[in-house]
Amino acid sequence: MDREAVISVRGLTNRFGKTTIHEALDLDVWRGEVLGVVGASGSGKSVLLRSIVGLQRPAAGSVTVLGTDLMSASPDQRHAVENRWGVMFQDGALFSSLTVRENVEAPMREKLAIDAKTRVALADLRISMVGLPSRAGDLYPSELSGGMRKRAGLARALSLDPQIVFLDEPTAGLDPIGASEFDALIRAMQKAMGLTVFLVTHDLDTLHATCDRIAVLADRKVKFTGTMHEMLSVDHPWVHAYFHGPRAHAAQPKIEAT
Repeated sequence: MDREAVISVRGLTNRFGKTTIHEALDLDVWRGEVLGVVGASGSGKSVLLRSIVGLQRPAAGSVTVLGTDLMSASPDQRHAVENRWGVMFQDGALFSSLTVRENVEAPMREKLAIDAKTRVALADLRISMVGLPSRAGDLYPSELSGGMRKRAGLARALSLDPQIVFLDEPTAGLDPIGASEFDALIRAMQKAMGLTVFLVTHDLDTLHATCDRIAVLADRKVKFTGTMHEMLSVDHPWVHAYFHGPRAHAAQPKIEAT
């Protein structure tokens, strides 16, 4: 069966001053998959995400999302594509002066011509979908635990019923139980909504629990792509150390059992 690339990156180059982060990087993300992006510190995982969603202007290359070349798209064309994705940044990146409900409403207020009552109803639905209690809608980010902030950030990313969701280190800072619960939530939302998920992480358990494929950033490129099982046989120093090192030991029995 032919796979459809909903995100296609070709020849991407990112530089900061004299430092080259990415050079001629290529990557495809298939419709309906959860792709985990990993790499050493400084390899440009978050920079790649920011380049795709337009927060970082590459020095060269092309980024095509849902059939639209974002480098050459008109503002109207770009906005139309942006309405079809959601982004969850680290720790949720919520607006501190808004309640959870108002945070989830914010993309609707900007993008959708709907009345306030409908916005509230849709926001409450998203809040419920991510497993937050109804009372959480009236709370401010400062009144939430770390795990609740993550869920609120995910609810906002899902606000516009997107086709693609970008998640930047979604389980960072969570305890093992909270991280496991959030992994399960990501997978449940992906299946329920038919999402394509681009997930930046360093967490091996998250890779195992959520990802269909893994893309490894190394040497300024996407050096390898494949399943978790395929990563275990990759002959590259960093990849081997990452997937076979001390922190991988807890995940190995799960991987071998699948």
